[in-house]
Amino acid sequence: MELELFDFIDKTIKEYQLHIPSYEYAEGQLKIVFERLAMENDHETVSIYSRVKSPDSLREKLLRNKFYVHFKNPKDALEHLSDTIGITIECRFIRNEAEIHRSLFHHFKSTSNGYSQCNYNENVYLNLHSVQPQVQRNGFTIYRIDGYYEFHGERINYELQIKALVHRFWSEIEHEIVYKNPEFVAYDRFIKSMLGSVRDSLEVVDRQLEIMYNELRSESSRVQIGMDDTGFKILCASSINDLVNIKMQESVGFRSDFKKCSAILAQYIYIRYFINGEDNKIKMLDFLEHLNYLAANSIDFQTELDLESKFSSNDLFINTVGNYWIARMNTDFEWHIFFVMLFAIQPGSNLEDFNDFARVIKMLLIQPSWYQSKFSSFTKENSKLAKDIFMKTLAEGLIEANTIEMIHEDKLLQISSIFKEFIEKTEADYDRYASMAKRIDDLCEMLKHQIIHLFH
Repeated sequence: MELELFDFIDKTIKEYQLHIPSYEYAEGQLKIVFERLAMENDHETVSIYSRVKSPDSLREKLLRNKFYVHFKNPKDALEHLSDTIGITIECRFIRNEAEIHRSLFHHFKSTSNGYSQCNYNENVYLNLHSVQPQVQRNGFTIYRIDGYYEFHGERINYELQIKALVHRFWSEIEHEIVYKNPEFVAYDRFIKSMLGSVRDSLEVVDRQLEIMYNELRSESSRVQIGMDDTGFKILCASSINDLVNIKMQESVGFRSDFKKCSAILAQYIYIRYFINGEDNKIKMLDFLEHLNYLAANSIDFQTELDLESKFSSNDLFINTVGNYWIARMNTDFEWHIFFVMLFAIQPGSNLEDFNDFARVIKMLLIQPSWYQSKFSSFTKENSKLAKDIFMKTLAEGLIEANTIEMIHEDKLLQISSIFKEFIEKTEADYDRYASMAKRIDDLCEMLKHQIIHLFH
């Protein structure tokens, strides 16, 4: 005969499953609220995680916390389940946990029932009067706040946790080693001691990472009239990256790793407008003001891009790569984000911006004066023919690699080095075009292979 407590647990699970659609709706509403709050703490918050407790997890909790002893029916048990929904605000550093907790008081107002009501959603409540951080059974502290979502007159309980990256990492370690591995029970005191040591070490790491982070931010925030070229490019790249993150969150609801694309856009802007210009320091500040203007306006990442007229270039490299970019512009979201930002930071014609960018990429890959002097032992016509063939092969290799990494600065430098070494060796091996022409297919294949191999 089955124990009576399991009958209680089975009934509670069945009752719970009937309400899962309501729990999932509440989860979505809670996530919207806390993502909005996170936007106002952008430098502290890394991610927002949410989950509805699974039936298996509920079964374990009912048994572990002896709900079958404390409650007479499933409905009472579920009403006292504090973490039906779990929300975790993940922040960068331990210091940020307290900062985010304090910021919550600005977005909730006190009510007569002891809970605080959210200013943005009247159905969301938090117990902000509870002492934080709380001390766990293992002796360590955690920011864990009870709350509830009011749905058609019923309360759906949720638990909000605020965790720094190292604390979230440590929690996963503790969970897997202690709670998921019963073989270690015999060494419980030793394991807890070691885990405490690990946590102490992680807190030291947290402080070291915060120092590094602050140093990098200060290094990239040199805003002064005497800003140098390097400072401008760093600040420009950082500003573009921040702009993309903010505008993507607004437009499509998530963010993207745009750091390397931001760097090449900053390099492009510098080459395009400042490399041989006058009054650069004033113009640099004007450009940063333009980025601030973009930050105050919407940028749409969901609408197709187009050029004002048909793209065509007499330059074989630019024409080949340009047509590839056009084909990817509205079919590959990474390329789409990039060109949205390229066109946004340059007011004017998309087609002109597109051509300008292609010319700069070509210049970074193939240094013009150096390449002009190659194959000088050939006739003028054959010299141009050879250079065009290898230039087009380079473009085809990039296209076959089929990745946005082709415009990342580190890859551009490596590609340029490969191409230069290949051309100089080929020029040294062949003093006549006729002898080189016999092996032209093999040479092109060799160059293309080296380019593609770089990305794999």
